[in-house]
Amino acid sequence: MTHNNVSFFQNAKRVVVKVGSGVLTLDHGLNLDIIKSITQQICKLMENGMEIFLVSSGAMASGVKRIGLLKRPDDIPQRQAAAAVGQSGLIMEYEKAFSMCNKKVAQILLTGEDLFNRERYLNIRNTFNTLLSWKVVPIINENDTVSVEEIKFGDNDNLAAIISILMNADILVNLTDIDGLFTKDPRTNSDAELIPLITRINEDTKKMAGDIPGALGTGGMLSKINAAVKVTSSGIPMVIANGKDSDILTRLFSGEQCGTFFVPTLREIDAKR
Repeated sequence: MTHNNVSFFQNAKRVVVKVGSGVLTLDHGLNLDIIKSITQQICKLMENGMEIFLVSSGAMASGVKRIGLLKRPDDIPQRQAAAAVGQSGLIMEYEKAFSMCNKKVAQILLTGEDLFNRERYLNIRNTFNTLLSWKVVPIINENDTVSVEEIKFGDNDNLAAIISILMNADILVNLTDIDGLFTKDPRTNSDAELIPLITRINEDTKKMAGDIPGALGTGGMLSKINAAVKVTSSGIPMVIANGKDSDILTRLFSGEQCGTFFVPTLREIDAKR
């Protein structure tokens, strides 16, 4: 990682952390150790003066486990019902974990309509700013219970990118269950190599990403690359790293090279667009 990339982490004041289902789930339920670990790392960053937004998947996995289903349901009403059952469980675990370091959390469930309507968008931004001023951690997820195709963000990678732009974040940290972007799928190719730095995203980058979703998530590597396109073209860097690695956030923000870092281009698109 060049000196410049380290400075992005060292100078970051406002950070969006997105945690994927692959990180948060264990045997189709929630991995409570990981939730505790990520929470403690976020608390440390906040003690260093950072403002953190947490975009968290895992509601579906939590619901599947609580209802006692064997796998993620295929039909939409069942999925939406499972997510509804799981969302409260997910927030409850975060609430418990954050209370260990005396932090409060707020649950924010959004649909595409909320952010593409100017008035609602401004309301949400004001709410976020108020929560930050109270030192409350906003935990954001797509409102799966009401989301239909027309108003979906598609996945939390896209949602995290939109929040980063909306709130003018300094960096987006995308935590997944593999170490970053590889030349091929590392789960099926032993000769796959990690790409530590991407200065420009092109068709080749997208080809490498392929479309490899996890068992419980919706977004594969390609949706992460699409999120990187969004934020980097708005001047915000993004890193894809392995959320299961111990102390991954602490290590990233102390300048250690982990994962794949996407260098931002100059800010060309204003936040209003």
